[in-house]
Amino acid sequence: MELRQNHSLLGHNTFGMDVRASWFFEYSSEDELLEALPRLERPLLNIGEGSNLLFCGDFRGTVLHCAIRGAEIESTDAETALVRVGAGSNWDSFVEWCISHGLYGAENLSGIPGEVGAAAVQNIGAYGSEACEIIRQVRTVDAESGEIRVFDAAECGYSYRDSIFKRAENKRYIITSVVFALSREWKPILKYKALASEFEGIEPSAEEVRQAVLVMREGKLPDPKVLGNAGSFFVNPLVPASRIGTLSFLYPDMPRFDAGEGMVKLSAAWLIDKAGWKGFQMGRAGVYEHQPLVLVNLGGATGQEILNLANSIINDVYDKFGVELSMEVNRI
Repeated sequence: MELRQNHSLLGHNTFGMDVRASWFFEYSSEDELLEALPRLERPLLNIGEGSNLLFCGDFRGTVLHCAIRGAEIESTDAETALVRVGAGSNWDSFVEWCISHGLYGAENLSGIPGEVGAAAVQNIGAYGSEACEIIRQVRTVDAESGEIRVFDAAECGYSYRDSIFKRAENKRYIITSVVFALSREWKPILKYKALASEFEGIEPSAEEVRQAVLVMREGKLPDPKVLGNAGSFFVNPLVPASRIGTLSFLYPDMPRFDAGEGMVKLSAAWLIDKAGWKGFQMGRAGVYEHQPLVLVNLGGATGQEILNLANSIINDVYDKFGVELSMEVNRI
């Protein structure tokens, strides 16, 4: 096994934070991971491509990275195919693979950075779809006991950008593969307004939906190779429906969406923009000029500088609207 000491994490996080890990270990099979676990320095941090991480300093412990890749069709019936995918597989490459094999349900999630394992942790979502809608099972290794545990989708506790794997007590579960249930029949998902408008009056192919999503994402999000970022930094807040009357009266143009169970989802981007933060710079950290949900590293920013900007935005939005924003990015 190759265990690297004092390893740079610059290439393992899209914010471009130049931090280091005491130890770094990449595993290409469950057996390799299980063999190494008793000898690894704690704490452990299992990462994907680092597209949803904000490192605020060096990591004193062992960073793990999954190199279990590839997709395999496990079973099919007339309507559905079950596909097992290695947690280290690139997410967008998997979406592309699905379309090329006539398997559907992931196309609206095209272009989302990161790996398959992280997608199952975060319950990634965009353009009217969420990963949990196609996840059937999540296979894990318990880093404490060394046991294999398989979670079905219901056990994962999926909700908006959330799962049980984000809880501190469940960080011991290291995802090694995910089983997806994909449709063999093509039916476009056009719930998202911009996509519905793009294809009004026509039924697009899966590849056309994918390309439309990629173009929309490119117009909103900066290339992390140019401006370090982790995509959407904040999640859209959920507020009780009982509060919407006052907010709607004060801000009739405020976007709002029924979230069920007496809750309404508000647009974090709208709140941040309305509060005047879009394009704002605070030292070496900034808010992207084309999408206020995205915080950017303008060059040489530390994780703490990004975090200071995020907290300033959260406090200001709360002062102005009485709505508390939460960070989607994981702070380390």
